[in-house]
Amino acid sequence: MIDVIVERFYETPLSDEDVMQLASESDGCLSLYGIEWQQSFLGSNGKDMICHFRAPDLESLRRALRESGSNFLTSWSSSVHPAGIEAAPTVMVSRRFDEPVKIEDLQAREDAHGGCLKAHNVRFVHSYFSQDKTRMLCLYAAPDAEAVRHAQYQAGMPVESIWAFKHFHP
Repeated sequence: MIDVIVERFYETPLSDEDVMQLASESDGCLSLYGIEWQQSFLGSNGKDMICHFRAPDLESLRRALRESGSNFLTSWSSSVHPAGIEAAPTVMVSRRFDEPVKIEDLQAREDAHGGCLKAHNVRFVHSYFSQDKTRMLCLYAAPDAEAVRHAQYQAGMPVESIWAFKHFHP
């Protein structure tokens, strides 16, 4: 089984009930392909959503999503890197790289600027790092997205977007 990230966008904002209904409606098709929904993160705008699944392979998940009528922008296999702290994540940082990067280099860079996170009451919880090493999603426990934005800027970390979210899981 591999970890797969699915990025979604909805024209009309989703409610909490909408998210759970989507999960329920796709459950049968996902089960047929041996796929397990792990969790989802719905942006505070109700339109952006990141979903984490465990699947036998990437193509099985893509096929199951298409057959269940689920829309998605992209999907990619990832490795999961927990920080080893117990905290509920509330803010996501999306990173893209033109060239493959080493997670160790990114981690060392963030560790070197750990004071920036602490100064803004931001704690790193875990990340998803794409297998091609060009995409990363980092989850933080923080008072708000602005605190994470300031900490990332001060640390000089690469950022594509930063957004607060609601967390859903089975």
